[in-house]
Amino acid sequence: MGDDPDLETLGAVFPLPYRIGLILVAGIWGWGVNLQVLQTHKIDVSDLIRYPARTSSHHPPQHLTAYPLAVAATSLFALSITTFWLFTRGDPILVFRYDWLPATFLVSLCVLFCAPLRSLSHGGRRRFLATLRRVSLGGIAESRDGKFGDVILADALTSYAKVLADLFVAACMFITPRASATGRPDRSYGGNFVPLIVAIPSMIRLRQCLIEYFRVRRAPYHPSTGWGGQHLANALKYSTAFPVVILSTLVSHSGHTGGPGAGLRFAWFLASLVHSTYAFYWDVAKDWDLTLLNGARERNSPEHPFGLRRRTMFPSWTYYAVVAGDLVLRLAWVFRLGPGLARLPDSEGTVFLLQALEVFRRWVWIFFRVETEYVRGTATGLGADDILLADYPGKYEDEE
Repeated sequence: MGDDPDLETLGAVFPLPYRIGLILVAGIWGWGVNLQVLQTHKIDVSDLIRYPARTSSHHPPQHLTAYPLAVAATSLFALSITTFWLFTRGDPILVFRYDWLPATFLVSLCVLFCAPLRSLSHGGRRRFLATLRRVSLGGIAESRDGKFGDVILADALTSYAKVLADLFVAACMFITPRASATGRPDRSYGGNFVPLIVAIPSMIRLRQCLIEYFRVRRAPYHPSTGWGGQHLANALKYSTAFPVVILSTLVSHSGHTGGPGAGLRFAWFLASLVHSTYAFYWDVAKDWDLTLLNGARERNSPEHPFGLRRRTMFPSWTYYAVVAGDLVLRLAWVFRLGPGLARLPDSEGTVFLLQALEVFRRWVWIFFRVETEYVRGTATGLGADDILLADYPGKYEDEE
């Protein structure tokens, strides 16, 4: 244990369960900030996700009900990790021995979400758990019942996929004799369950896209929905994640820097590049309805700033900044392992950083995805999540 460099540095002070907990707690704060910022721009998220509206002006806005839950989760985290530091003092032997402390924190965080405490966003937590149960099987609500909320949560799960896989790894290490949840993470625990957990969120979204496609096919034809090709293209996007997961598993098992291992790494690089660039294109052109990646005529239309759209609710510069940041963060994992590229250090610190950056990318994505859905709905006069293709250049591409 004393020769483990990761344990002596990051692992001794900030072991895996606490890294997972920090990202989860940050996600709660992030959702509260999402609600608050969107509210300041007159975007009612509760209406988009079909969450019951406030019945009285005396009821606090929803972001103020989210923050107490974030404060409670943060308090649990601070209390647990401070106690852990006091007990272990960075000693690797004590770090291994007191792995029950971070494990208890994660269990407490789960209890906090499930407990019937009405003072801590009871309605919001209940709605979250109900939505999570539905989407965990790939289900998706009808438009009138909050389909858009299901899509947002399922997309968020794809960004938390590696965090959830690490949660499984930490649990396996905690219950395994002569192992410790605070030891150096061994992602071989559970055999092929780790890559399966990473793939499940993409499976969920793939199934949701197919459900939406068949709904469109059963409904009377309407120009705004086309024949459903948009949903098939979206399903294809999520399917490109599976070769990445499979090849990543094979690369980790090969243990070679040359020979067959080099071929697997190159195949992984190509698969990751396809997945990341496809997802980036979809973020910009479909999720945000921007014209930046469209033809020159649409990009340079006098009806909107270069590469944007006719109606925007944030300053123009933010769209360009977010598109650039989305591209960099989409490609971050590719740059880490890509052949011939300046690789990032292969350490637990790097893995944690990339996981946190992906969750940050998704947090930013939510602002503009919700804003886009609001613009679509108000532009047409229909329910926001009844619109599958917005009124933007190229919306009739499914009819061709």
